[in-house]
Amino acid sequence: MATTLVSQHAHLEPAAGGLLTLSLGPQHPSTHGVLRLMLEMDGENVVSIKPEIGFLHTGIEKSAESKTYHQVITLTDRIDYLCPMTNNLAFVLATEKLLALEPPPRAMYLRILLNELTRLNSHLVWLGTHALDLGAVTMMLYCFREREEILKLFEAVSGQRMMTSYFRVGGVSIEPPLPFYERAKRFLGYFPDRVDEYETLLTKNRIWLDRTKGIAAMSAKDAIAWGVSGPTLRASGVALDLRKTNPYAGYDKFEFDVPTRTEGDVYARYLVRVAEMRESVKIAKQALEGMPEGPVKANAPHIVMPDRERMKTEMEALIYHFKIVTEGFRVPAGEVFQAIESPRGIMGYYIVSDGTSHPMRMHVRTPSFVNLQALPKMCEGRLISDLVACIGSIDIVLGEIDR
Repeated sequence: MATTLVSQHAHLEPAAGGLLTLSLGPQHPSTHGVLRLMLEMDGENVVSIKPEIGFLHTGIEKSAESKTYHQVITLTDRIDYLCPMTNNLAFVLATEKLLALEPPPRAMYLRILLNELTRLNSHLVWLGTHALDLGAVTMMLYCFREREEILKLFEAVSGQRMMTSYFRVGGVSIEPPLPFYERAKRFLGYFPDRVDEYETLLTKNRIWLDRTKGIAAMSAKDAIAWGVSGPTLRASGVALDLRKTNPYAGYDKFEFDVPTRTEGDVYARYLVRVAEMRESVKIAKQALEGMPEGPVKANAPHIVMPDRERMKTEMEALIYHFKIVTEGFRVPAGEVFQAIESPRGIMGYYIVSDGTSHPMRMHVRTPSFVNLQALPKMCEGRLISDLVACIGSIDIVLGEIDR
């Protein structure tokens, strides 16, 4: 299957030394976005790989400089469109550090619940598309069946299925509707059985094992040297998960394991992510069961937008709303870096404030950008069909690479 895809979407040129230069992409199903890989081929063997990026550049980091902190939240949704709430969380946590503002406990639990649902959403897209690349078409249908339920949960709390912009500096936008909690509980109840179905189809499947086991292996030493993170790193035996090693947003209150493997190959990355889905269910269930009572926004009227009901009866609330929307809120001068564990690895937001209502500078450390640079180390010297398997296994999103 992979060879057929290459023949349809690749451009071939002769190269020196009897090698063939093959341009894989930029528009190619197995590159999981608008990515171009310049390959030097010796027959079907990959001699060298040079990733070319920038085809999806959005200028989000620069655009943030002309937006208020409140407006930047909608930009962070678009950096990684498979885990928008993860980006929301990293940004609001960084801003809250500068403001020395702490959200109420209920908001913290809601953030964790929705972030773990976001992790499931992202891993489901990864598994469905990765399996599709290797010929397991049915997995795409199964994974998107469960993803649809998660998107409905997102729509219930925010009105949007993907670009939710639900988190706010100081908490979350609004209290979710009551049916949301029961629906989330029902989904988390049956989802582990669906993961069992995925494993029944793939984990011991002879074709799947042939295409993934022993392919594109990376040692722990090499993974650390190349700076990879997330499941790609943990599949090489390094148990680095910021939710556990550097807890943020209240994760220190939750019990969960950090799945690891030692083989470091495509199959190990698959096993780690499947195990992570089970751990995310455990965390989300704990968040639901331990959800505290109380407000979902901090009591900071000059920063946090007032409830709409208050605006109908209190002139002061209406004034605060007007000022936050039109002028934003001032953030004390300083700089901050906030790193969190996204579905793909370490996601970090660096913000510089000059004391105004707009960030002076914002830079995002995205895991896909770093993980992609390790692709040549994993795949040079292997077959081109193995390259297709490897790209899927590191789970890149081009939106966060180019941003």
